[in-house]
Amino acid sequence: MSANLLLPIRVAQGVFALVTMGLSAYVAHWYNNDTLTASPSQVNFLIFVSLWSFISIAYLEVAPRFMPKASHPILVLGFNVLNMLFYFAGFIALAVFLGRLLFCRGSVCSAARADASFAAFSWVLWSASSALVIMQMMKGGFVAGLKTDRQAKSAMKETPQSLGA
Repeated sequence: MSANLLLPIRVAQGVFALVTMGLSAYVAHWYNNDTLTASPSQVNFLIFVSLWSFISIAYLEVAPRFMPKASHPILVLGFNVLNMLFYFAGFIALAVFLGRLLFCRGSVCSAARADASFAAFSWVLWSASSALVIMQMMKGGFVAGLKTDRQAKSAMKETPQSLGA
């Protein structure tokens, strides 16, 4: 059941990463071109997190299908948890930054607020996919969930029967 839920979640993660990247890039562009200060590190971090999400989604969807030996359950869990932590840190940092501004008006401020909101929704999606991956790993016991493809195949081989038995 959880495997059927992961693909729609991955699609939503990709869409939200694209929206987050666009909003973050808009805010960073405004800071770099219309003000005397550089773009805030919180906004730059969310640009990085969006790019990292695209890399993660590519690995999480391509590796198990086309390169099963390159897909390890711990690595899959690591990508999910790392994205979850990155988005959590990113949306909290941006929300704190926006809360401390003396004034926040106009389209840039609205874009930054929307950016924090979409990053929070992305955090929820990555948390859900992390939980599903953990449930999938624990389904047959923790050790069974960690068996690699090669170990599973060797465990299923029949033992040869002796001829004179």
